Amino acid sequence: MATILVVDDEMGIRELLSEILSDEGHVVELAENAQQAREFRASATPDLVLLDIWMPDTDGVTLLKEWSAQGYLSMPVIMMSGHATIDTAVEATKIGALNFLEKPIALQKLLSAVEAGLAKGVDRPRTAPSAPAVPATPTHAPDVAALAASAPTEAPAETSANGNVARGMPEGEMQFSFDMPLREARDLFERAYFEYHLVREHGSMTRVAEKTGLERTHLYRKLKQLGVELGRNKPEPTEQ
Repeated sequence: MATILVVDDEMGIRELLSEILSDEGHVVELAENAQQAREFRASATPDLVLLDIWMPDTDGVTLLKEWSAQGYLSMPVIMMSGHATIDTAVEATKIGALNFLEKPIALQKLLSAVEAGLAKGVDRPRTAPSAPAVPATPTHAPDVAALAASAPTEAPAETSANGNVARGMPEGEMQFSFDMPLREARDLFERAYFEYHLVREHGSMTRVAEKTGLERTHLYRKLKQLGVELGRNKPEPTEQ
């Protein structure tokens, strides 16, 4: 598990990246402008930074220069932009940026770049700032521990005499009847289907997407539509 700082002035981008990276098991810190990023870097050293180039207060390239001059560029930095020129990308790379991602960022490119950046960061010396560290509040990843504790490892569907079908769970949970309207029965089955895979893959949306054959964005929309609870408001389990 790594700590990743996402710096972007667009709330939608911050939330999307936070959701994806949290699902991969990382702790994600968010900054909506360069000043917030400065404050975080002054108190802690993230394992990786995803830094937007165009921001209202200070652009990403300028912030990158500041960190380089202050000796704070001891972690891999990946630049992001939807309308940066090649010259800007080259300049950022010369300053010390590890990579450049063009928006909209494809999921596989994002995950590959993050993986490569974290691997590169292992070889870099991590210079801690002199300021006292301030505990950061992590963004919670999906928590399906409670569901995992009660769900069976493998459980085929069972058909009872009254026509109710259960997916191997206790009586009353995720059951549907053949007498139900098709839409209701289908929604109940799909909800049970996705919850089953979330349990098996320990909440990893990447692996669930692979198992179910759905593109990740479509998977998020489907889970929201079905009302599948990812447990984001529950506290994270304490690390042992």
